[in-house]
Amino acid sequence: DCLDDDAQGQPLSVFWEQELGAQVLGESSWDVVGQRGFDQPDLFSAYLHTLRWNCVTSTKPNLFQSPQDAPELVLAELLQEYRNCRQKRLQKTSQSTQRAAMLVIISLQKRLLSSIEAFARTLKVHRASIERQVASQATGTKTSTQYDLLENSVGSDDDRSEVDEHELEQEEDAQMAVATQATEGTEITQRELELLDQMTTIAEKARHQADGRLLKLLDWLKENLCPELGKPGAVWNDRRVLIFTEYTDTKRYLEIQLKQAIAKTDQAEDRIGTFHGGMGDEARELIKAAFNADPQKHPLRILIATDAAREGVNLQNYCADLFHFDVPWNPSRMEQRNGRIDRKLQRELVVRCHYFVYAQRTEDRVLQTLVEKTETIAQELGSLSPVLEKNVDRIFKQGIQREQTDQMTLLIEQADEETDTTTGKGRVIKEELEAVREVESKLVAQKLELENLLEISRQWLGFKENHFQDALDLSLGLMGAKSLQPSSDRSNWIIPSLEERLGGDPSWAATLDSLRAPRQKGQSIREWRRESPVRPVVFEDPNSLDGQVVHLHLEHRFVQRLLGRFLAQGFVHHELSRACVCRTRSAVPKVIVLGRLSLYGDRATRLHDEILAVAAEWIQPDQRGRGKLRPLAIGEQDKVLAELEHCLGDPSLREISPQLLTQLQGSAAQDVEELRSHLEKRSLTLKERAIRKLTQRGTQEAKAMVELLQSQKQRIEKELPDKQQAVKQLTLEFSDSERRQLKLDVQFMEDRLNKIDREIDTEPQRIRDAYEVRADRIEPVGLVYLCPLSN
Repeated sequence: DCLDDDAQGQPLSVFWEQELGAQVLGESSWDVVGQRGFDQPDLFSAYLHTLRWNCVTSTKPNLFQSPQDAPELVLAELLQEYRNCRQKRLQKTSQSTQRAAMLVIISLQKRLLSSIEAFARTLKVHRASIERQVASQATGTKTSTQYDLLENSVGSDDDRSEVDEHELEQEEDAQMAVATQATEGTEITQRELELLDQMTTIAEKARHQADGRLLKLLDWLKENLCPELGKPGAVWNDRRVLIFTEYTDTKRYLEIQLKQAIAKTDQAEDRIGTFHGGMGDEARELIKAAFNADPQKHPLRILIATDAAREGVNLQNYCADLFHFDVPWNPSRMEQRNGRIDRKLQRELVVRCHYFVYAQRTEDRVLQTLVEKTETIAQELGSLSPVLEKNVDRIFKQGIQREQTDQMTLLIEQADEETDTTTGKGRVIKEELEAVREVESKLVAQKLELENLLEISRQWLGFKENHFQDALDLSLGLMGAKSLQPSSDRSNWIIPSLEERLGGDPSWAATLDSLRAPRQKGQSIREWRRESPVRPVVFEDPNSLDGQVVHLHLEHRFVQRLLGRFLAQGFVHHELSRACVCRTRSAVPKVIVLGRLSLYGDRATRLHDEILAVAAEWIQPDQRGRGKLRPLAIGEQDKVLAELEHCLGDPSLREISPQLLTQLQGSAAQDVEELRSHLEKRSLTLKERAIRKLTQRGTQEAKAMVELLQSQKQRIEKELPDKQQAVKQLTLEFSDSERRQLKLDVQFMEDRLNKIDREIDTEPQRIRDAYEVRADRIEPVGLVYLCPLSN
């Protein structure tokens, strides 16, 4: 959009060339730009940076025709007939039996819409249970169990996402078997058995073949990633793609088919990776690092992921293309999938998210409506409405019925509208939509507040990147090592080799390991250290996830180790590594003792550190007689510190004669001892001020905790009665997992309510106690001499 009228509606390329003198990078989704402020390079750079963060999401359906006898289309027809037969047979059975039967059909339908491979394996389990049922002619309904895996696959927010895939499949199969056996008691029709035979024959024959979607995907890969795909040695470009699927079976199917398709290309064995549940933290981090690495340095181009990668994973560093091989029936899952690449630090202006639509398959038209509705709501509100998810879940409660697809499509289109004002649903929907907008406005306010707090903290600490780097360089110098060296393009800093200076200290080896790339699975530590050198470092956010550099910060292990030297005691064994000499143009020699005031709380917790200084006119020891050094007044001391800043910045004042160094080394310990009492005296005022601030902070945090607990108590007291009533009136409309979760919610809220009053009494005092000063310490940590040039 136009930022200013200065561009006067010119095309972007013309404006950049004429007004900014910039090289045209190519077409964009926006075509005009304002000129104001762009004469400042930093501002212009910052503007371009924000464009990379505010990308446009383009969700594209891949609509295509398949032959009418395509297995995926024929199976959909047969499954619908199978569903009708079962519904007719079970229409007079109990609601629990009908619900179990419906979950079987929903599970088969969702897996068929994912892949014939996923459908075939689940159909095999279902058919085996049917055959056992027919053989035994058993009667009576099996006891119900949990069927949650028949309704939805495991997502990243489920504890089972870390379970081995084989174990999870066994649990899915067990649920399918029990749900199938729950329909015992009515005689299975011959037509049902025939349909099972037909579906099994077709599925087993087609499960290992490339379906229409896969062929479309291969065409896209050839057009966008590997132009000569199919030819020996075909070269890949630097583009990447992320492919999502809901089921492990489909993931394996895609992996096998794609590996076969690219087998003859350059570095084919390293082009495909998978991201799924149960793979372990180390393996997850390795695949993330590989996918986010520079494509010119890592061959990985295709990542196949299940919904275990749906949340909390950054994959956007070099990827702006995503395929939903299957469309999840829960709109939040699709939004969260897109969020893996549609997020901050995305380099491209447009993120392209694709999904497939069979033109002849009725179920696909329903899912297409769901995708379009989800995208519309997300664009209007910035996130999905809670009411939309609830209504969609209700619409899909009975699966997708072909004879009701028009009605389902209409319901999805109206899922967030006021469709029933007489029962109050319209009012609830409106309230929930407004709640989403309110939450968003609160988040914006909180973001601004946190940014303000960050700036206040930065100013209070006086933290600056150049000072931070200087401190690290000085610490390296005290170790006898070289300082950080800029890289050839000055974009980062190289850490000097420390092995010779460390004398084989194993603890330092572990510290340096924090600067290496992640260790590969099965790689020995010795091999890893040899093949993975210490990476360059930066002191500002690199705005990249490729892992080529390490962003150093105050809590980094390497930094903590270096800066820990400055937190140690000051002059141990008369060490003079913290004493320095600088020349001054002033005629009066001076000495400055730097001290550190430390305040400690319970269990020696460090609550406060502060550096203070005492300055005095320096007199040679043999001329003091019985007198001692006497500190200057506060006003005079400030002038001395300002003089020191000026002298340290003047290279001409750094040359010190060996004779002068020897003289000052002989008096350093005496000078520190004579000024120590004055250092302690001046620390008393600072100590009192620090204690007041700590007490004030403890009081503020205790008050905030009381307000938080009281607010939580009010919310629970408001929601608990409705939850308790819902438990008493549980109906068969709720699934077993929903029943269990509702009961757990009530139990948690009751337990929490019992604890809150006690916490209101105890937590504030605990917080105040945490800020109570139990001990203090003042010690000299530095010594500076200012020696006149004339002396």
